[in-house]
Amino acid sequence: MTITEQATGQQTTETIPHFIAGARREGSGRTAPVFNPALGTVAREVALASADEVAEAIAAAKAAFPAWRDLSIAKRQAIMFRFRELLVARKDDLARIITAEHGKVHSDALGEIARAIEVVELATAFPLMTKGEFSENASTGVDVYSLRQPLGVVGIISPFNFPAMVPLWFAPVALAAGNSVVLKPSEKDPSAAVFIAELYAEAGLPDGVLTVVHGDKEAVDVLLTHEDVAAISFVGSTPIAQYVYETGSKHGKRVQALGGAKNHMLVLPDADLDVTADAAVNAGFGSAGERCMAISVVVAVESIADELQAKIAERMQSIRTGDGTRDNDMGPLISGAHRDKVVGYIGTAEQDGATVVVDGRDPAGPNGSGVDGDPNGFWVKPTLLDNVPTESAAYKEEIFGPVLSIVRVASYEEGLELINANPFGNGTAIFTNDGGAARRFQNEVQVGMVGVNVPIPVPVGYHSFGGWKQSAFGQGKAYGKHAFDFYTREKVVTSRWLDPSHGGLNLGFPQN
Repeated sequence: MTITEQATGQQTTETIPHFIAGARREGSGRTAPVFNPALGTVAREVALASADEVAEAIAAAKAAFPAWRDLSIAKRQAIMFRFRELLVARKDDLARIITAEHGKVHSDALGEIARAIEVVELATAFPLMTKGEFSENASTGVDVYSLRQPLGVVGIISPFNFPAMVPLWFAPVALAAGNSVVLKPSEKDPSAAVFIAELYAEAGLPDGVLTVVHGDKEAVDVLLTHEDVAAISFVGSTPIAQYVYETGSKHGKRVQALGGAKNHMLVLPDADLDVTADAAVNAGFGSAGERCMAISVVVAVESIADELQAKIAERMQSIRTGDGTRDNDMGPLISGAHRDKVVGYIGTAEQDGATVVVDGRDPAGPNGSGVDGDPNGFWVKPTLLDNVPTESAAYKEEIFGPVLSIVRVASYEEGLELINANPFGNGTAIFTNDGGAARRFQNEVQVGMVGVNVPIPVPVGYHSFGGWKQSAFGQGKAYGKHAFDFYTREKVVTSRWLDPSHGGLNLGFPQN
């Protein structure tokens, strides 16, 4: 639903509700606008939870936890499988919700869901991933064994750029491990979270085990400080990630907080420049650059920099920017404020001496054939900067938009030093046909996820996602084995039983 005309002739806006204790729940106070970024207009509103409403959601999750924890493995696993089947069957519906509120094109939204399904499938294997260990006769007649048990109520705070994938990086594993979950999605595109919660309910998840509360900092702070929340998973910008980590840890919580990035692609002279240019365009402009694993800096060795720049610029001309519901390659940015921020970075780079090779600031300008969408949408077209000074804020800071910068270096060593000096350490890539150089790079680079001729090295579901340095704070990583370790804690039991021969135990055996 969008804004509808009522019989009175006045416009009213649908308000996206919370999902608490198995049912939609209307908010009781503040709201925030939810835009259609391709139109630049308010499509609906979202309820912003008060501290009391968040506390109510936490209480519902706490009440639901014991029965969910004690449900048999077989029954819990059956619910995980049913959710997976429902998600696959309804992925087009979810993708349309994502496109309407985030703006990314439908194919990008489907790609996001496909990566989420990998983690859902991983979660179905929780009986294997949460098994303990057993040592018989550690001492005579003494056995030692370990158990992995859920934490209780866990909070998930997810960002706007992947409104389905990031919640599904965390929630399936947390739920499968026996926890109850309170999810606070971004207030900019909140409907996907409610859709997911309702799918879980349809799959048979008991009421209260997965709760969705919308909100802003007020809601976040309750999750970070409430005594009944045992752990927090967060994805967002580095300053907020650090705040979440420090505040949650101070209040005794287990915290994983994944922050921002400035991902570099090092291109050596022996690289296939056509393959490299294709990769740079896809990695730089997919999802309008609004992803923490986007390549934002191409570090080109000087001898091939001019040729690579030309190949990238040529490919950019064919990118169709426009409404995500149409046949386009790239959609709008999430908000007008964010569009203005991205445009500001382009201007800053130009003032600092960078060359604007392809300028996307004017949607109707010479970059391609304009925009296939409403002129009021939040548009920035693909932009290419060359010779970007490393002192510029456009290089130092995360732009989070369709802006690709080229920085030129003299050698592999200079490129490596540049990457390692960066305070972020999320993802990086090297493009080369030299196996020795690639092996050296993966050993020497100080970044958590590395691609060799792969521009966006997001691991598959059975490995784990997480960066280094200022790209990650706290314990554990997203999905993979690390996630099961994060959402459970180990208990070790040392056991000794008297043998019946001691006469101290009556097993009820016949005496005659």
